Amino acid sequence: MARALSVNETMSIKTKLLDFEGAWADAFGTPENKGVWFIWGRSGHGKTSFVMQLCKELCRHYKGVYNSLEEGVGYTMQQTLRKNNMMSVNSRLAILDREPIEDLSTRMSKRMSPHFYVVDSIQYARLTKKRYFDFVNAHKDKLIIFISQAEGKLPKGNIADLALFDAVQKIWVEGFRAISNGRSNGSVGHYDIWPERAREFHGDSIRID
Repeated sequence: MARALSVNETMSIKTKLLDFEGAWADAFGTPENKGVWFIWGRSGHGKTSFVMQLCKELCRHYKGVYNSLEEGVGYTMQQTLRKNNMMSVNSRLAILDREPIEDLSTRMSKRMSPHFYVVDSIQYARLTKKRYFDFVNAHKDKLIIFISQAEGKLPKGNIADLALFDAVQKIWVEGFRAISNGRSNGSVGHYDIWPERAREFHGDSIRID
């Protein structure tokens, strides 16, 4: 049994935070730089563009990996990369073509491996409850970002529900706005992927319930 920590010992543990600035800090504050993030939303609301913009922001600090389980690396992915000007992070973001989670886990365990990993989507990851926890628990020092399809305003499937509950950052994308429901929030609480379209869609309301 592990030794319990005192309040002082707990408070003295050093944590590394993401040094977000501007609109990113306004939306998400300064979250810890590791753990599970969960992003979900319906098709056509800007989810993929948000993930690409997030990758570019994270690449300011770290190298990352985008595992394209759902689309692979064909023409659609090429269009997405071109549309979001991802060549700007060409040397800092690696794209994987439907790499199985077991192989991704091996990649993550290597010395000097990248820091953040996008799994798109969790529905294509073929995870069971056990495999999910084995995966995330093996890489507690990494930032793992699961992307999920949605049914209505809920994640699609039992494993997606599990990941949403487990995640430290929960981000719902609707109407070109990414709305923070995680443990770290900024003064605004949302990030506009496409500001004009977001204002048009939402007006003064950003509630998702």
